[in-house]
Amino acid sequence: MKLLHLDSSILGQQSASRELGAAIVARWQAEVPGLEIAYRDLASDPIPHLDASDLAKSDPTAAARAERVLRDFLEADVVVIGAPMYNFSIPSSLKAWIDRVAVAGRTFRYTAEGPEGLAGGKKIIVASTRGGFHDAASGRDFVEPYLRFVFGFLGVTDIEFVTASGLSISAEQRSESMQTAHAAIPAPLALAA
Repeated sequence: MKLLHLDSSILGQQSASRELGAAIVARWQAEVPGLEIAYRDLASDPIPHLDASDLAKSDPTAAARAERVLRDFLEADVVVIGAPMYNFSIPSSLKAWIDRVAVAGRTFRYTAEGPEGLAGGKKIIVASTRGGFHDAASGRDFVEPYLRFVFGFLGVTDIEFVTASGLSISAEQRSESMQTAHAAIPAPLALAA
């Protein structure tokens, strides 16, 4: 079984999403024998945003890098994504990664009946963190709805969120929210069995 772990927070060791993502991966590693883990830090090693040369595939080096990013996603059984909320949405580095894995003919296709996702059969676990309290009902959360939509479009419907909110309210709130989030990390046994 292969797990792809992505971090996108710019906060390094201070990052709550990195802490939660690492805890999720550690739980999978402890409970799934032989788990292969690939890691990509989208903040320290960002994927360039799409441009016209990417679509034309005129730069062989960039094309090879994009293919590796796509293959890492396609080969993964589980994807753990650290997704902090920046200005109500995901970091641009994570969006750049999504642009490399949302590829017509590889992860989705259009049919007479509408779009069809081709990347199903995966589990995605998102470590989502926010400084305030922004749930979907508030209309201020574009992280969870966007990620559910885009991965659903690619055919992935097994998506879980481990969320810590209110991290910038106070030290006490941060501690309480992180403890609650750590306690909510899902067990991997159902998928691994």
